Amino acid sequence: MVNMIVRKIIELAVLIFVGSVIIRASIISVRSMDSLRIYNTLTRQKETFVPIKQAEVSLYVCGMTVYDFCHIGHARVMVVFDVVSRYLKYLGYNVKYVRNITDIDDKIIARATESNEDFKQLTQRFIDEMHQDEAALNVLSPDLEPLATDSIDNIISMIEKLIANNNAYVGTNNDVYYSVESFENYGQLSGRKLEDMNAGERVDVDSNKRNPFDFVLWKSAKPEEPSWPSPWGDGRPGWHIECSAMSTCCLGNHFDIHGGGMDLQFPHHENEIAQSEAATGERYVNTWMHNGFVRIDDEKMSKSLGNFFTVRDVLKKYRGEEIRFFVLSSHYRSPLNYSDEQLNESRSALERLYTALRNVEPVKNNVKSDYIKRFEDAMNDDFNSAKAVSVLFECANELNKLKSSNPEQASLMAGDLLDMAEPLGLLRQDPEEYLQSSTGSDGAISNDEIDVRISQRLQAKVDKDWALADQIRDALKEQGVILEDKGSETSWRRS
Repeated sequence: MVNMIVRKIIELAVLIFVGSVIIRASIISVRSMDSLRIYNTLTRQKETFVPIKQAEVSLYVCGMTVYDFCHIGHARVMVVFDVVSRYLKYLGYNVKYVRNITDIDDKIIARATESNEDFKQLTQRFIDEMHQDEAALNVLSPDLEPLATDSIDNIISMIEKLIANNNAYVGTNNDVYYSVESFENYGQLSGRKLEDMNAGERVDVDSNKRNPFDFVLWKSAKPEEPSWPSPWGDGRPGWHIECSAMSTCCLGNHFDIHGGGMDLQFPHHENEIAQSEAATGERYVNTWMHNGFVRIDDEKMSKSLGNFFTVRDVLKKYRGEEIRFFVLSSHYRSPLNYSDEQLNESRSALERLYTALRNVEPVKNNVKSDYIKRFEDAMNDDFNSAKAVSVLFECANELNKLKSSNPEQASLMAGDLLDMAEPLGLLRQDPEEYLQSSTGSDGAISNDEIDVRISQRLQAKVDKDWALADQIRDALKEQGVILEDKGSETSWRRS
């Protein structure tokens, strides 16, 4: 009997201990979650992020229109919201990430006609190419990637609701239009007032519309164009209605975060709000996030301006991780200036980080270090990846100092460095393999050649040929390679 009582007491004590650990862990997780602040384009201020459902996040991002290769502007959208999704998961949220694909529009039809191929073959080809670019950039696949052409029934259903609610009408050309005047809060996202737009902006006169700013929900089919049957005749959806239908179908009428490029703020996202809230009677999105433009010579990079670089072309000179680092080196809302100089700096920066990790066995740190805290502070401040990356370098600098003096502490430091890099999608390769591989075809000296020169220099030092050793060191320095001697070992980095 005594033994049974003792066993019960022990079991109860274990349950209490385990329960306290779970509660404590939960409190820590919630505290970490509560500290995340995101700039909301809708309210024009940073707000503490509070999800609709506790510990769950619904995230929708406007994806690509697939009629050509992705350019660096697209890469920024991919990487930025990949990091948003990764970091939300890092905080402990269960994230449902949806990024759509527009696989029918005027440009797709024109390109298919130009190449004399079925539009579905064209779009599938570029969807496959997009996925290759994503893989090269270490961008994780979203949880759902709906196609516009697979969402026709939902699109038609939403348009029917808008017509029934007197928010939409059939024009004289049998196109269906959304009536912007029917939505009281039109302009809330962009800050534009309808009366000011009507008075101050030039728009093409279209007799089929009641208001020049009314936008098309359903386009009547033209001869030889792809089309689907609808209550208003054969046709295809307008661009704006696609995202409203796909997002609400995948995430519900009201969800947490909607993201995309800054160029989508008006009219695309403005129109999404108007048609979604008019159709459902509910608030559409809590937090709106918009990443800044990629610029070339102070002009926005875009296909329409013809000043764009495809991801595929840039990958011929730079690794995907170097492009990813380049994107994360600026805050996502800031302009990102593209140049070879910037990408070369990203290359050098990554090599410094990988060099710090070389010859160290990372160990998981069970205590949250000051580096981890400052990293989280940076990311919790509207996903400030640029500031977070600076913490990685501080950690790497200390790691380099500890390698010879305190190997155990260096291993913990390496663990911290990798833990911080993980939600950024960086430093996932073996350091030795990364540093040994070729740097690319831009004329820079390769890593393999650097190692050969270092071996020659070490042999010169063994032979006490100090002049040759200095000559090799100086020659490498002229090529942008800095040698660092520590005892009998030599490491290097690009300047």
